[in-house]
Amino acid sequence: MTFEEAKARQIELAEEIRRHDHAYYVLAQPTIADQQYDRLYHELLDLEKQFPQLATPDSPTQRVGGEPLKEF
Repeated sequence: MTFEEAKARQIELAEEIRRHDHAYYVLAQPTIADQQYDRLYHELLDLEKQFPQLATPDSPTQRVGGEPLKEF
């Protein structure tokens, strides 16, 4: 995989993970199973290990969760 391919995939994965994080943490309405989410997350981790310059501070791998629900 070239750097450009990795970068494009990293963008896709980060956006998809953020959507799932929002659905899970903010809306309390998960849209995929935990196992599917874990696969996406680990694919992103692997890309960032292979291409460390892709691991930006705003990457889903560099933070925890999302905003807490109002109930908390």
